Amino acid sequence: MRAIRIYLPNESILYFADQAHVPYGSRAVEEVQEFSKEISRFLLDNGAKIIVVACNTASAAALQLLRQTFPEVLFVGMEPAVKPAAEQTKTGVVGVLATPATFQGALYASVVERFATDVTLIQDSCPGLVKQIEQGDLTGKKTRRILESVLHPMLKQGIDTIVLGCTHYPFVIPLIQNIVGPNIRVIDPAPAVARQVARLLDSAGKQRVDLQAGYLHFFTSGDTAQFKAILPSLLGDKGDIQKAYWGRGALQIE
Repeated sequence: MRAIRIYLPNESILYFADQAHVPYGSRAVEEVQEFSKEISRFLLDNGAKIIVVACNTASAAALQLLRQTFPEVLFVGMEPAVKPAAEQTKTGVVGVLATPATFQGALYASVVERFATDVTLIQDSCPGLVKQIEQGDLTGKKTRRILESVLHPMLKQGIDTIVLGCTHYPFVIPLIQNIVGPNIRVIDPAPAVARQVARLLDSAGKQRVDLQAGYLHFFTSGDTAQFKAILPSLLGDKGDIQKAYWGRGALQIE
């Protein structure tokens, strides 16, 4: 969302945070698919003209299904940035941080097969990191311990590039960089996703052409007070926040 705000400042954004169900990474594929379909339907009902599946786990589990279910809708998914990492690494060793579901998915396997056969990938799911970030703890001792326990062994094996395969993890890039040092490249996929959103909107003739700044409207299935408290540190922006309820598989708002 931050990158889209930079590339497309005139576009309005509907942001859905499914905090009632995070983390997705440990959930069954079928469950993530159902969440993703209902959230997409909810966003479309509220006027979305393009949907960014800003979750690697949901992209791996549901992106193909979403495009089949809503064939007239533009979708942008997340793909672990293994290709640029494989192209840029000098040591031939790349660290990949992602959820278990992403590592086990066909999308990740396809990316590795196409672009990373000549490099060594060291993978870790960083257990507990998503929870820390959801709590707004981006620099605390526990968050640092989680990252150090993952990154120090990777450094010993010679990584020079780190791929962030979970959309929570860019929030702790400063801490990651502090741990690994300035000579290790950390790849954030967000700018590439924002550029793809701009390309698709432009090609479809749907990009907003007036110069009025777009608005932000947040929905959360979790606690609105908690969401409001962590919003400045995570997203650095303000907007209307509305509670969304899951009821019998469908989403409703107050």
